[in-house]
Amino acid sequence: MNSLAPHIEAFLREHLARHRAASAHTCDSYAYSFQSLFEFAARRLRTMPSALMLEQLDAPLIAAFLEHLESARRNSAQTRNIRLAAIRSFFRFVQHREPGALEQIRRILAIPYKKTDTRLVAHLEKTELQALLDAPDPTTREGIRDRALLHLTVCAGLRVSELTGLRMSDVAAQCKSIHVLGKGRRERALPLWKPTASALRAWLAVRGEVASPEVFVNTRGEPFSRWGVAYVLRSHADTASLVCPSLRNKQVSPHVLRHYLPFLTMSCAWPAALCCADLRSRSST
Repeated sequence: MNSLAPHIEAFLREHLARHRAASAHTCDSYAYSFQSLFEFAARRLRTMPSALMLEQLDAPLIAAFLEHLESARRNSAQTRNIRLAAIRSFFRFVQHREPGALEQIRRILAIPYKKTDTRLVAHLEKTELQALLDAPDPTTREGIRDRALLHLTVCAGLRVSELTGLRMSDVAAQCKSIHVLGKGRRERALPLWKPTASALRAWLAVRGEVASPEVFVNTRGEPFSRWGVAYVLRSHADTASLVCPSLRNKQVSPHVLRHYLPFLTMSCAWPAALCCADLRSRSST
């Protein structure tokens, strides 16, 4: 039997990171998918994850794992499909390394994705977004940081991975623009509106000299993680809901925030640039 460990190490460290040039977020997502699978398989087979063999991850076990995600862990069909995509990608890689496992791999690759409902992206109303932007305390270092983070999410439309990966060297003079390494390692130069640039300058003025090159760092000077961003957003959403109760019934996520301006553009409710400038001027008072 073939040990699973060398294959998964080669897939994550060489295939994904080097040959496919996958982003750190993609690598983390794949690694978490395999961690969940291996923990499930180890419990089911009464062994240690490090002792798992390639042949033990057959189609019935993979199918049982996917069922476990939905029934026991209450994951959505979309999350199930994400885990299956990672598993499929791994076994497509393995088939070139282990020809003797082709039939096992064929059966795994035949496991279908589940259909998911296509839903419109949720959005916040102008008053709700204003309450969220006003939530951070502008008299504290953390509050100034969080305002800049929210501004870049809303008015610059940055993803979480782009926020956490933004470095000091990516910020142009006077914060007039930023250089963003986006999804699929695509690069773009992004001009910033004056209010957004002002919020970013305010944060850089109090950020101080720290070892980490990332723009957004925590109180220990360490770079923000995606979970840190989620915590900050959830904390300020809770605070904002005290003055804007409708936020309690809204899903406030980075994905929702970065779609705020596209929503305005499509709805033609306000000129997007003017609306964002209006929000910034209100939040700075």
